[in-house]
Amino acid sequence: MLKYLNLSLLVLFPVAWFAPLLRAGLLPLFGLSEISVISGLQSLWETDVFLALIVTAFALFAPYLKTIGLALIHFNLLDKRTLPALNLLGKLAMADIFLIALYITLAKGIGVGRIEVAWGLYLFTGCILASLGISIAARKEQV
Repeated sequence: MLKYLNLSLLVLFPVAWFAPLLRAGLLPLFGLSEISVISGLQSLWETDVFLALIVTAFALFAPYLKTIGLALIHFNLLDKRTLPALNLLGKLAMADIFLIALYITLAKGIGVGRIEVAWGLYLFTGCILASLGISIAARKEQV
């Protein structure tokens, strides 16, 4: 069961990357723009390449590599001794959820614009938390 739930994350992560995380606008009178992980990364690549590399690693590569690694362990194609490294990747993937929450808090605190949370943020958070739960369960199976 765990291995199939983990495999579903290989499909759900890319969906979550393109799904709208937030709707943001400068003033209540103007329409809101939808922001996804990918659109945010595209904007970041235009302004700060170094930060874009870091966020890309944490938001895209870390959770996906962890999911692939767990899948390889579940199908006995990778040694279970790699679980600590995969758990580290999972912790790095949680950093982007913290950053998104921080940006929402800062934007609402300034009060200049309007931000609404979209369904993609819940999907993305759910994928990260499911991946964390799967890795905890895999660690317990190892013991």
